[in-house]
Amino acid sequence: MDRPSVAVVLAGGTGTRLYPASRADRPKQFLALGGDRSLLVRAVERARVADRRVALTSPRHADRTREHLQEAGFAVREWGDDGGAAEGDGSDGNDARDPESHDPPVEVLVEPEPKDTGPALVYAAARIRADADGSAAEPVLLCLPSDHSVDGDFESVARHALRVAAETRGLVTVGIEPTRPATGYGYIEPWREEDGYAPVRSFHEKPDRERARELIDAGCLWNAGTFAWTPSALLRAAVGTRLEPLVEAAGGPADEDERGSGNTHEGERPAGLDAALRSAYAAVDPVSVDYAVLERTDDAFVVEAPGIRWDDLGTWDALGRVLDPEDGNAVLGEALALDAEDNVIATEDAHVTAIGVEGLVVAAYDDRVLVVPAEEAGRVREAVDLLRDRDLF
Repeated sequence: MDRPSVAVVLAGGTGTRLYPASRADRPKQFLALGGDRSLLVRAVERARVADRRVALTSPRHADRTREHLQEAGFAVREWGDDGGAAEGDGSDGNDARDPESHDPPVEVLVEPEPKDTGPALVYAAARIRADADGSAAEPVLLCLPSDHSVDGDFESVARHALRVAAETRGLVTVGIEPTRPATGYGYIEPWREEDGYAPVRSFHEKPDRERARELIDAGCLWNAGTFAWTPSALLRAAVGTRLEPLVEAAGGPADEDERGSGNTHEGERPAGLDAALRSAYAAVDPVSVDYAVLERTDDAFVVEAPGIRWDDLGTWDALGRVLDPEDGNAVLGEALALDAEDNVIATEDAHVTAIGVEGLVVAAYDDRVLVVPAEEAGRVREAVDLLRDRDLF
């Protein structure tokens, strides 16, 4: 691929369904959850496939993100319109490198406020496009979550997705072959595959179990929430959606062929563009990029990720799937299970004993304890909503 690439790691969420491990002041991306490194660090490491890496986070978690990545050994630079280093980060501009790996620094870009993936990714695309103005070719973005479990040759899949995005100028999503009729994931229905990718026929959001089986039988894939596109491709697809105010603030969905012709956005930088985007950001409602853009475009493509073991660590039962079972239970931390099976037991700084129980999630963190049937783990969000109302989250 003859274009530069930028990985955008989505790191601004909270992870309410992993309460009490994940709390408002300790989102799940900062937790290791069975690994030797946090989910965020593992995602940033996967992002090495790109020429540049950007951690996209929220104002509340910006300082924690910088500190966390620095503690993990990454050189970190504040995002700046001039490409310069942030004051006090130990770097010296665009040539700053991680002293251990010789990688370029991870750049931290802060979204104006948390509003789900739609506004966040359009905002990031606009900022990255403006930063690249004057370049011979617009970069291709690889957008990946910071809270997924990924095992296998992700680099090859990511490079393929980047190439397809550059060739098609469309929106590319990564599809995973389903291993069960999951009801918590979106499904992608592809047309016939050609040249290693397929146009998307339709997206199906979180079906019931019977419908999930039908989708699997029809050859549908799980939507892994990992995307590739150029900034202009995303902005173009967002026209006519509820995200259009951000597109207008960015100067419109300019044709990629116009790069270098003088019809770019440098005249609005740095303060004008950022102010316009922030004003538009305040005016749009929270919405996922899947619902706002991908499900409504005719230019979506899917690349399959063969051999990848993937899970969205959004619920406790998902964590149970990625942990190695211990005497029939998935255990994280100190626990004793007697005549107990098919439980997920997670604890920190406490010892949990489970006797004669089956199919439960038991999670003990700080002064909080959660007990819920594993099949009802998705309902933790309901409890979190109530805890928020009582200022207890």
